[in-house]
Amino acid sequence: MKHHPSPLRRSLLAAGLALSALGFAPLAQAQAFPSKPLRIVVPFGPGGAGDLTARAVAAELAVSLGQPVTIENRPGAGGVVAAEAVARAEPDGHTLFLMSNGTAVTAGLFKSLPYDTVRDLAPISTLGTFDLAVLVPADSPFKSFGELLAFARANPNKLNIGSINIGSAQNLAAELFKSTAGLQAQVVPFNGTPALIAALRGQQVDVGVEIVGPALAQVRAGTLRALAVTGQRRSKVLPEVPTAVEQGVAGFVATSWNALAATGKTPRPVIDRLHKDIQAALAKPEVQKKLVDLSIEPAGSTPEQTAQLLAADIQRWGAVIERAGIPKQ
Repeated sequence: MKHHPSPLRRSLLAAGLALSALGFAPLAQAQAFPSKPLRIVVPFGPGGAGDLTARAVAAELAVSLGQPVTIENRPGAGGVVAAEAVARAEPDGHTLFLMSNGTAVTAGLFKSLPYDTVRDLAPISTLGTFDLAVLVPADSPFKSFGELLAFARANPNKLNIGSINIGSAQNLAAELFKSTAGLQAQVVPFNGTPALIAALRGQQVDVGVEIVGPALAQVRAGTLRALAVTGQRRSKVLPEVPTAVEQGVAGFVATSWNALAATGKTPRPVIDRLHKDIQAALAKPEVQKKLVDLSIEPAGSTPEQTAQLLAADIQRWGAVIERAGIPKQ
């Protein structure tokens, strides 16, 4: 006589099978990953430091993952268009986002975003960090950071600090400079680095705050002078220039960074596989050389460290935006 399981037993068996299937789903996805070409959505145009960083790492990932990795440039709207494309993608690890401290800035700069920066993006690893510098023209009367501070404090609202567009990392670093050094000064935004450098050289502004990389050729040629860098440590490309902290402005620390993130809810085994391959790419001497040539210090991190960095920067730059009274977009 055949033994038929009771209805209760049948439903328990079905539930057990469903649960075990759920448990194996991420594992199965990870084992099948990657099953198609990958794309990295970059919120900047081609040829910039962010784009070139993504390309250097993408070339290595294509080899280690055995799938093509393409770069999709989607500049504009403070990186919102690019981030939204990744936030809405299938959470399978095949769509990645070149995240930066700009991603954190955007979270505080916009009234509302079409995605949740923390929930809808899954940070994987940083790729590198790059410093900013406080710059003056070669014939500036300010020969040191101390002289610049002394003048600004003795002459409220006489100092003009140039930066690129309002809400950029450089613009917020200039605002951070004002608040941490206790200066009353004007921050003057320009439409891009070439315009800022031209304004500095033409002495339309007294001082500028810009990422080291794009200004390095001018510093090395002697047309601009770096009075301070804004990292925790001195810059590897400008080791002779002291940090702002070394020169008495304790809170003036601003470092830009790039990272890779996947779509939120991407299974952890897929994140772990990508993380492992990104670290291997960053360890390659040829990748390190490409980044160092862009004045970027190669630096990987765990998914947890990257998420903490993003959360801390959202809070920090949100406070700077509020203090500077920058209207939300």
